[in-house]
Amino acid sequence: MEEVCRGIPAGQVCLVGITGGSGSGKSWLAAELEKHFKERANRLSLDDFYRDQSHLSMPQRARINFDHPRSIDWEHVEGVLREGKAGRDLNVPCYCFETHSRLTKARKLPGKPLVIMDGLWLIRKRSVRSMFDCTVFLDCPAPLRLSRRLKRDTEERGRSAESVKAQFKETVAPMHRLYVEGQRYSADFVFTSPGRVEVGLLAGHLETLMSRL
Repeated sequence: MEEVCRGIPAGQVCLVGITGGSGSGKSWLAAELEKHFKERANRLSLDDFYRDQSHLSMPQRARINFDHPRSIDWEHVEGVLREGKAGRDLNVPCYCFETHSRLTKARKLPGKPLVIMDGLWLIRKRSVRSMFDCTVFLDCPAPLRLSRRLKRDTEERGRSAESVKAQFKETVAPMHRLYVEGQRYSADFVFTSPGRVEVGLLAGHLETLMSRL
């Protein structure tokens, strides 16, 4: 574990960004922090901000590299984070992974003093990284990430095990080396295997930041 602490300007909402490879535990850590802060926190996922591909045929959608950061609507991400930073209500898009399209109805969240967001490339883009008051990188070995992705994509996204393994080898692993793993050098915290101890450490750090609001 490595740590670098930053302060938060008075009067602003605290934003925490959690990044790392696919299957590294980002969603688990975000959920644990959400449990700790309860009604004080909003939770967002970069997965909600994939670009809508409904204008393409299904075969065309299937050929898109969704493990490349250009598949994300970054302008929309920054807009929602700005709203969250200002303490305003959030209109968060909803994405369907089975059809690779954005749903018509957005999810509305009331403004909260803490916004927790997780995603593959969350702190790679400087303009987005600068919005966060605390950033975390999860450094998880590839075999474990693959096993977790297999479970998620087959159970939650209607994928076959064969297609998940092929995608991991052909796009996920190469894209991880190019666009994900370098983020560890920009993060405030680096966890190799986050558990209850790391959750408590991070929650305590965020409590301190929020106390300065």
